Amino acid sequence: MSRALRLPDADLRTSPRTGWTRDHWTAVADHWLGWVRDHSPTPALPRLPGRVTRDGERRESMETVCRSMILAAARVARARPDDADADEIAAWYREALVAGTTPGGPQEWPRAVTGRLPRVGLTQPLVEAANAAFALHLARERLWDALAPGERDQVARWLRHHARLDTWPNNWQLFPAVAEGFLRSVGLEDTDVGELHVARMEGWYVGDGWYTDGPEHRFDHYNAWAIHPYLWAWYRMTDTTGTAEGERHLDRLAAYVRSFARLVAPDGALLHQGRSLTYRTAALAAGWCAEVSGVSPLDPGQWRRLASGVLRDFVEHGVGVGGPLSLGWYGPHEGSTQYYSGFGSPYYAGIGFLGLALADDAAVWTAVEPAHDPSDEVTPIPRVGWTVARAGGVCRLVNHGADHVTMALDDYPDEDDPHYAKLSYSTHTAPETGRGFVANVDSHLAVLDAGGQASRRTAVRGVRVEGPVSGSVHLPHLDGRPLPGAAVRTVSVTHGPWEVRCHLVRTAEPRMVREGAHAVADETPPQAGSWGSGGRWARGARGVLAAVAPLHGYERADVVRGEGVNAFGPHSATPYLIGGHVAGERVYVALHLLWLDPDATAADLAASDPRAVVDVTVAGSVVGVRWADDGATTRTDLATFVPWDGVTAGGQG
Repeated sequence: MSRALRLPDADLRTSPRTGWTRDHWTAVADHWLGWVRDHSPTPALPRLPGRVTRDGERRESMETVCRSMILAAARVARARPDDADADEIAAWYREALVAGTTPGGPQEWPRAVTGRLPRVGLTQPLVEAANAAFALHLARERLWDALAPGERDQVARWLRHHARLDTWPNNWQLFPAVAEGFLRSVGLEDTDVGELHVARMEGWYVGDGWYTDGPEHRFDHYNAWAIHPYLWAWYRMTDTTGTAEGERHLDRLAAYVRSFARLVAPDGALLHQGRSLTYRTAALAAGWCAEVSGVSPLDPGQWRRLASGVLRDFVEHGVGVGGPLSLGWYGPHEGSTQYYSGFGSPYYAGIGFLGLALADDAAVWTAVEPAHDPSDEVTPIPRVGWTVARAGGVCRLVNHGADHVTMALDDYPDEDDPHYAKLSYSTHTAPETGRGFVANVDSHLAVLDAGGQASRRTAVRGVRVEGPVSGSVHLPHLDGRPLPGAAVRTVSVTHGPWEVRCHLVRTAEPRMVREGAHAVADETPPQAGSWGSGGRWARGARGVLAAVAPLHGYERADVVRGEGVNAFGPHSATPYLIGGHVAGERVYVALHLLWLDPDATAADLAASDPRAVVDVTVAGSVVGVRWADDGATTRTDLATFVPWDGVTAGGQG
């Protein structure tokens, strides 16, 4: 089965940076939606290529319809009256929705039987009910009003069943709320249980536009594609946007978009961090919500340049071009998915097309893109524990705030995830997964046991961000348990494409330590070589370069290679440093570089001197840093920068 993506010619007058216009977005939307219909023997039960989760194929089919229906709703909401394609799309989704919600029908979808532990049951339909409600709200005239009265009653009963379930203490709180909110908007529900769910979510707001996804330190793109959009939708559905609470959320939405804009590189590459990354362009949803509500902190042309850059980047890497959206990032990669990811999951990407619900004469579609990229900058996000550096063609995230784990209990050890546990993420690299995460080299400070097994970072115990300096404390874990007597205090000093990363490592017995740079991945094995007198670098064919050099405490360097463990390509390479035995406390300092330079050569890298970039002094636990280019200086005591008294010689305090 083949389907050709036909894009309009580039419009360099209106879009001098991307060449993309609203017509390009419409063409991609039609192409992605076409794959769903092509793989649907019956409307409610599409069967796309890809895996089926333990919930069964019908659950995946339901997910495919309800998620792609958000894309369809955005596509048809403002379509012209003579747009036959929009009429066909809307009719197909109405038929699928009615068939899937017909009790006892041949295409009936499963219903959620409970929302959360301890009575575990089928829960995913709760999510899809909310997705359907979101789509019905977005294109109410074409998707809801066009249903026959009996059909509307049937769909309402299905939504009502899910609106009355309790669920997990995270972004799932918003799913029953949105299902209920839509029913309220059409006069078919008069309860206010959704307000409790929304209040719970609003209680997890931390500042700078960000929510934690439930308790602990859970920060990721769920802010962009679930939390902000579903709060936005709920306030609109319940006609409470103009209340104090609704206005407060719009302020938070604007603040979030300001942060999010820094997580996209000049070439449109999106930050690769967090779970459910197969949703891809869904990360644009919050920005479109801000545009629709008129609260975006970005100029219309600036937002379209950013959003079009992200979509174009994925399309140019083949996403959804030669077949339906796959489980992965640029290409298929199950290592960056979750156990609940099935063949329909990637179509949640469609919520990132909400801008199509704006008319073609809206400012965001007619404004001229800025001709130049924003200046390089280092931006702290203190409430999240992040520092974002936009430099060298790459956006880099220094992570001292996100971990997505729970505190360990005697019968429930800490778990971690490569998409949260690393010290740094970027728009052009991905963490190693599978075997690569077992080795746990990249973007990590590991305490090694006698057999070379690497400790895990797990929960962040203390966080502080002061301008370009940020830090955290963690207890190294081995085999799911804290390593007795061990603690690591890490402080990062960020400067353009550079980072001086400092560690105060405490162990009760001699241990080796290992410091890894970013993992570089490509279609062919990356090049690697020496950097200065003691560092190492790795560079992919597309010009992404990662390097690390020892400044204090390390004794040797090397590069480890991987195959099939990285979302950015089948071949990967990670430079790393090894430090000597420690017992008690010892300081380690390394210089990291991440850069996009297609023209750099191995000779250039080998001839450069890391110590000409920065001058570092170490006196006890105090590290002084002076950058050569502008003379900027910092002086940080690793022992006190992150004040947390819970680290004791016996482990957890």
